[in-house]
Amino acid sequence: MFFEGSEKKAEILIDGEQLSLLNDIDDEFWSALVNRSQAQILSSIENEYCKAFLLSESSLFVWSDRILILTCGETQLVKAVEFFIQKFGTKAIKQLTYQRKNEYFSNAQPSCFGDDIKLINQYLPGKAYRFGEMDSHHNYVFHLDNDFTADTDDITYELLAYQISEQASKHLTQPNLSAEEIRQFLCIDSILPGFILDDFVFSPYGYSLNAINEQQYLTIHVTPQMDSSYISFESNVDLLSLAPKLLEILAPKSFDLMSFNEQAFEQKLAALIPIQYVSKSRVCKKLDNGYLVNFANYILPQTTFAEPIMIDISGENHAL
Repeated sequence: MFFEGSEKKAEILIDGEQLSLLNDIDDEFWSALVNRSQAQILSSIENEYCKAFLLSESSLFVWSDRILILTCGETQLVKAVEFFIQKFGTKAIKQLTYQRKNEYFSNAQPSCFGDDIKLINQYLPGKAYRFGEMDSHHNYVFHLDNDFTADTDDITYELLAYQISEQASKHLTQPNLSAEEIRQFLCIDSILPGFILDDFVFSPYGYSLNAINEQQYLTIHVTPQMDSSYISFESNVDLLSLAPKLLEILAPKSFDLMSFNEQAFEQKLAALIPIQYVSKSRVCKKLDNGYLVNFANYILPQTTFAEPIMIDISGENHAL
C-alpha cells in the first residue's frame, strides 16, 4: 500500500492587534479551512497559548498571532491558504511562508510548487527558493516579500527520515499496534516530558502525534511501509539535539534536517550527527524576511542493494 507521507507546510503570521486567532475564531472556521485542503479534523488539544488539531492528513496549530498547518497525501494545502487570505484579507497578514518538499510520486499530486505559488501570488507577492539538489532531496520555500523581519528567537526545526530500517518498519506495521506501543517505540515520554499529547493510529498503517507544552509544540507523522517509508518531526523544540536518539531508533537510509533561525546549525551537526552518515547537501540562506534557513541532507552509504521488484501494471499509474 502506497501513501505519500511528504508534507506541504504553511505558516501565516497576522497582526495580533487586529484579532486573536486563538480566542476570536471558533473551531468551525478551522474545520472549514482544513476541509479546503481535502483533510478533516480528527481531534484537538489546547492550553493557554496554543490549540493543536490532529488531522486526517497531518496537523494544524493555532496561536494568537499565527497558524502552522501541515498536510500530506494528495491534499491541496494551498487551497486552505487561499481560504485564510480570503477570510482575513491581505492587510492582516504580516508574513506567510509556504513549503513543499520533494515527493516520492509527484505525478500523483493535484498541483506542484509552481502551481501553488501562482495561486498565492494572485493575493500576495513573494520570493521562492529551492534548498537542496533537484535530483536529490530538496525543499521549496516561498515567503511574502514585504518589510517584515522575523524575531531572532523564532526558531523551528524539521527532521525528515526516509527508508527507515527493516526492523523499524516491521515494528510499526504490526497488526493491531496501539498508540501506546508506538509512543514507547519512539521513546516519546523521554523526548517530550511534561507535554500534553494527542495521537492517532491509522488503518492499516500510519501514526500521527501532536504535543504541546506552554508555547512549545512538536508533531510527528509516520508512514512506515517499506516501499515508501517516511517519518517527519516538526517542532520549536531543538530537534538537532534529539537527532541522535531518533536516528538510533529509526536507522533511516537518509534524512533531511532543516531549521529556521538556528544560529549554531553547522556546529550542532558536527557534534551530534552519527559518523556513519555522510553529508550530501548543505545549504544556508538568510531570507529577506529575516529568517536564517539551513538545510542538510545525509545518507547512509549502502553496501547491499535491492533486487528488481515486479510491478503490478494493472494498478494505478502512480504505483509505477
